[in-house]
Amino acid sequence: MKEKRNVMDKNENFMKALKCRECGREYPLAATHVCEFDFGPLEVVYDYERIKRTMTKAAILSRPQTMWRYRELLPIAGKPTVGFQVGYTPLVKADRLARRLGIRELWIKNDTVNYPTLSFKDRVVSVALSRARELGFTTVACASTGNLANSVAANAAAVGLKSYVFIPADLEVGKIINSLVYGANVIGIKGHYDEVNRLCAEIAGKFGWAFVNVNMRPYYAEGSKSMGFEIIEQLDWVIPQHTVVCMASGSLLTKIHKSYQEFIKLGLAPEAKYRVHGAQATGCAPISTAQKAGLDFFKPVKPNTIAKSLAIGTPADGFYALRVMKDTNGSCEDVTDDEIREGIKWLAECEGIFAETAGGVTVGVAKKLIASGKIPANDSAVLCITGNGLKTLDAVAGSAGRTHEIKPSLREFEALLDLENKVNC
Repeated sequence: MKEKRNVMDKNENFMKALKCRECGREYPLAATHVCEFDFGPLEVVYDYERIKRTMTKAAILSRPQTMWRYRELLPIAGKPTVGFQVGYTPLVKADRLARRLGIRELWIKNDTVNYPTLSFKDRVVSVALSRARELGFTTVACASTGNLANSVAANAAAVGLKSYVFIPADLEVGKIINSLVYGANVIGIKGHYDEVNRLCAEIAGKFGWAFVNVNMRPYYAEGSKSMGFEIIEQLDWVIPQHTVVCMASGSLLTKIHKSYQEFIKLGLAPEAKYRVHGAQATGCAPISTAQKAGLDFFKPVKPNTIAKSLAIGTPADGFYALRVMKDTNGSCEDVTDDEIREGIKWLAECEGIFAETAGGVTVGVAKKLIASGKIPANDSAVLCITGNGLKTLDAVAGSAGRTHEIKPSLREFEALLDLENKVNC
């Protein structure tokens, strides 16, 4: 049986090595994430010539509609063992929101309905845990601002892995409960995310667990590419003119760009000029501040925003996100808490999609970029909406409207309608 498994791994493993993004040194495909020489981040390198022979449009279309239809470009050695139903979320043509924002054509990549925990983090976690199991880990963990904790807890429970999730203690109650319910060990840290992350780096080194966004980060981050692959396929194999992506660490934005480049390299999408734009909350906008100032580096900040899922003051991929926006001629903006709430409402009222605060950031920033002409009104754009609004109800409580209470009386209801008609007139 072991021999059969080894043969399968050899045939299905399209990874070549881990490679430093700075100096180019290569490392074995182990649980490691930092170069020993210059401390640059490691990234998975693939055998694109082999992939080109098996990953055709026809092959992709014949496979189940999940993120694993792009299996060759995801970093596992054998078959996936976690998250079989993750991905292939809807790409919604958002005509009503397009009119409100003032753009010709708009699409919503709707990961608010992703399986199983209603955020794009299910993509990265299913990859990271599948790879962790291949490497023999039985305990998995993460540092998280919420959605990642939920996904690690749920996906670990589904396959019998022990899990620890470390979060800022003041996280939204909904996200805390959404981790506890799966039986995860939830550790609240009295500090902001960057302090949580530093502690997790120490714990990973001491206990040897698979931390999805520490020692497993090279594999974990690659899962985000599946969102970009799906966007291209759902647009009939064309890269969108503009893509707006919310940023916490900046990793999602860089990986969507990488997915576009990989499909071009493999001949699955034609060469095209496109722009990738970044979105942040004003209360935690180190990447946006740097990009608008024309800098290629950022200054760490202390987060103060309702968009807690984006509240990373020292973004690990901030430098690379800045480079992607520069290389694609993209732009960046940030929005206040009130603008975030407005973005949530506009998306809900126009398209029936209830996004968490990160989605409000994306819509609010798109509004600014369109108004300024950085996304021309005659162009087409895709907004990446990454998580469900049911997780951040507190953020919109009091601003989403109010109920009207009446007695069980037709006369009272008619009086209410008359009053509303007068107000609307």
